[in-house]
Amino acid sequence: MRFPPFSLSSRKEIRLYLPRQFREDRTDVLHGAIRDYPMAQLVTFGTEGLEATPLPLLLDLSDNGQGVLLGHLARANPQWKTADRSVEALAIFSGPDSYISPGWYETKRQTGKVVPTWNYVTIQVRGRISFFEEATPLLDIVRRLTETHEAGRDAPWAVSDAPEDYVASQLRAIVGLRMEITDITGKWKMSQNRSEADRGGVIEGLRAEGKPDADAVADLVAEAMGED
Repeated sequence: MRFPPFSLSSRKEIRLYLPRQFREDRTDVLHGAIRDYPMAQLVTFGTEGLEATPLPLLLDLSDNGQGVLLGHLARANPQWKTADRSVEALAIFSGPDSYISPGWYETKRQTGKVVPTWNYVTIQVRGRISFFEEATPLLDIVRRLTETHEAGRDAPWAVSDAPEDYVASQLRAIVGLRMEITDITGKWKMSQNRSEADRGGVIEGLRAEGKPDADAVADLVAEAMGED
């Protein structure tokens, strides 16, 4: 079934439910999380309603504003044509997350009044988006993304490792994007609404999971408690 496209007059902004205790406002923490978890869902509104594409984005803070996000889409992806440039785009980044068992809470042993939940990190970035097709800025973005994610490898791959004509053909298959950031919202849901004893149980339970994301969440719960 095909739904009719939305109209701007009926559009409602997508906003993140954000209880005060879960809010993260530290700019360096937000920027660090974007760099550590660069895969985003790019959400735009346009002639086909809401559209989303998963893609890695590069945070650039070289200007005097809040920064920009840079990346590229497949030229065959219609989102770059249908997106309404007059409406802010939304980039959603997801950090570590993990299921939280109520069996880890001290409260379970005391009253039994507990339920499961999920701890997670999410960053929502809003901004004005534009797209471009010129080969030179496209190549610059591809190089910067490559250098960022190849850094630290024993034998990092470089764009120059591929034949020039092949790189040129690949550039013709993509479209660059630039998103001028107007707002960044961070949500670190890390058991801040639980007692110290419950949070201690969460950390212990997560450590016992033996999973990378569970360990990362345990670290963040401990950080929220003020522990090293």
